[in-house]
Amino acid sequence: MRKFTFNGVIGGGLIGLLVLIALIGLIWTPYDPMALGFTARLAAPGAAHWLGTDEFGRDVASRLMVGARASVWIGCLTVTFAVVCGTFIGIVSGYARGWVDGVIMAINNALLAFPGILLALGLLAVFGANQYGIIFALGIAYTPSMARVVRGAVLSLREREFIEASRVMGNGEIYTMLRHILPNCVAPITVLATSMFGWAILSESALSFLGLGVPPPAPTWGNMLAAGRPFIEQAVWLGFFPGLCIALTLLGINLLGDALRDKLDPRMRGLK
Repeated sequence: MRKFTFNGVIGGGLIGLLVLIALIGLIWTPYDPMALGFTARLAAPGAAHWLGTDEFGRDVASRLMVGARASVWIGCLTVTFAVVCGTFIGIVSGYARGWVDGVIMAINNALLAFPGILLALGLLAVFGANQYGIIFALGIAYTPSMARVVRGAVLSLREREFIEASRVMGNGEIYTMLRHILPNCVAPITVLATSMFGWAILSESALSFLGLGVPPPAPTWGNMLAAGRPFIEQAVWLGFFPGLCIALTLLGINLLGDALRDKLDPRMRGLK
């Protein structure tokens, strides 16, 4: 319980801070994140600009706040897409078994053979580099992992006594899946979804860094890192602060994911 409390508090605090900054960025930022200020180009952090300015004189703190909003939005929609599609595929595949399971898992394993970021790059080349293209590409890339985990849970559940009892009572297959199978898959889905949120933020940052993410001038942590790379020697803050935001967010997600795993996985609880 002590480990859960530490990881949960620290991880939840960091994620809560990210969400809070994103929400504040919706209604207020210290400066207009798009406003150019050529008289204050590459200004060091100080009283006027807390985290300095970039090569166009734009306030870094304001752009990081708006970038947090983009990261949270893309991460949430990507995870939602992957959870809904992956859960549906996993339940149908694991419960039906037979040739249905064979066909679905063959396609699923083929997608899993591609690294997620590589699959997303290929899809973005087709659909174009924009916010919703990223969400769709990453959602497709992460769906096979969710489907595989859910299928494994369903395979262990479908032969349990309460599932047999549901069939004996005359309940239909769809009712049994929704009423008895799905609720018992919530724990692994929750743990994996938490990790996927971190994967989505990191992948979006990587794609933006490569120029395939949200197009400038809209700020994201990834394209801020890419834009600051030529000025890293004279303005180290342009790379340091976006990188720090990404690192702290991933740390919070990993700590929260560990806490949820310890809390929801009965095998982990047995080790306490």
